[in-house]
Amino acid sequence: MNYIDFIATKAIRVEAKGFDVNKNELNPMLFEFQRDIVRWALAKGKAAIFADCGLGKTAMQLEWADQIRRRMKGGKVIIIAPLAVASQTKREGEKFGIDVNICASQDDVVSDAVNITNYEKLDKFVASEFCAVVLDESSIIKSFSGKLRNQIIGMFQQIPYKLACTATPAPNDYMELGNHSEFLGVMTRAEMLAMYFVHDGGQTSKWRLKGHAESLFWKWLSSWSVVIDDPKKLGYDIDGYDLPKLNIHEIIVDGTETVSETLSLAERRQARRDSLDMRCNVAADLVNDSDNRWLVWCDLNDEADELHKLIFNSVNVQGSDKADFKADAMLNFATGNIKCLVTKPKIAGYGMNWQNCHKMIFVGLSDSFEAYYQAVRRCWRFGQASDVDVYIIISAKEGAVKENVERKQAENEAMKQHLIELTKDITSRELTATCRISAEYKPETTMILPKWEEFKYA
Repeated sequence: MNYIDFIATKAIRVEAKGFDVNKNELNPMLFEFQRDIVRWALAKGKAAIFADCGLGKTAMQLEWADQIRRRMKGGKVIIIAPLAVASQTKREGEKFGIDVNICASQDDVVSDAVNITNYEKLDKFVASEFCAVVLDESSIIKSFSGKLRNQIIGMFQQIPYKLACTATPAPNDYMELGNHSEFLGVMTRAEMLAMYFVHDGGQTSKWRLKGHAESLFWKWLSSWSVVIDDPKKLGYDIDGYDLPKLNIHEIIVDGTETVSETLSLAERRQARRDSLDMRCNVAADLVNDSDNRWLVWCDLNDEADELHKLIFNSVNVQGSDKADFKADAMLNFATGNIKCLVTKPKIAGYGMNWQNCHKMIFVGLSDSFEAYYQAVRRCWRFGQASDVDVYIIISAKEGAVKENVERKQAENEAMKQHLIELTKDITSRELTATCRISAEYKPETTMILPKWEEFKYA
């Protein structure tokens, strides 16, 4: 064995522990790339699907869960999803002929359907009762407190089949992939960082890939996850997956130019409070003077209250509202019964499909690029028929918000394209190959017992 072969034996690859399924056994309503991904994920047993918004993650995770339910006789499977996504998933299941059971607690769980609940109700379920679990919008686990993140990972540690699905596994930060790796039981986040990353200078929160470990990292990532933003990049001949144009408009309410100096977080928050009335009035004028449906994102309760007061036919969804009210409001907006929904990205920014809306306003932005990205992608996604207009309404004192957002957007896009480029060849081979790494045992030689063993059973 030469040195190169020796090093190759040291590469970490996740052994698949699922089962092979013929593509013809999968739901015929799935596109070819979706069937390949589902088949691959079933063969792996524990896998992640990092697919862009509108590529059919809901359909794929439903088919994955239903295939396991049918093969594990009497086995129970559950999808954990953001608030209000359960009803949307149930409707998607009806379209694909898959029964979906919405649960509030363990008492509601059944074995003859795919169960679904939301993250906020996790403490009402017994993980050991399930054979398979799906995390819908799985990047949400890093938005929770460390305690709840650890609860999710620890709670399902012994579950044999796991699937994580999100469009944003690691916005502008590769090390966030460790959350998914740890949930799936591939490798803990700490182990991943120690093996593939190094501290970047004196900033303990900043990590970068070790130069000699880069190719091994991508191979390792591709052994348990699929990264896809366009099926055509993986060689699939498919029409209809084209994003419409995204137009970002910045409106400065108290001047013509933003301040150039860097402001502290406290200074920015004070600037936002000082301009609250002006920003809300500008947003209300945009909505009230239009017949379009609008999604208005804010970051402060005072902003939400003022917007609701100024905007005709609006519904305000806040964190203190009851879960049923939140879910009903989001679903009514999806069906067109509400003209304007006022809420925060952390409440409704994950999971919902709102292609019926192509106008949105940010009356305030947090420092989380992922929250902004996910909020935009509720409307700007595959399947959207119109160009999407995003209005960012700010005070001049808040600084160059639009430029900052566009910079982070460009960085995220560059990182995602880099990730896809590095993994697409491996992914293509994974999806089209027989995925389960195991050898069928076919005994061909008769076993001969030694004399002393014969006497033992005589």
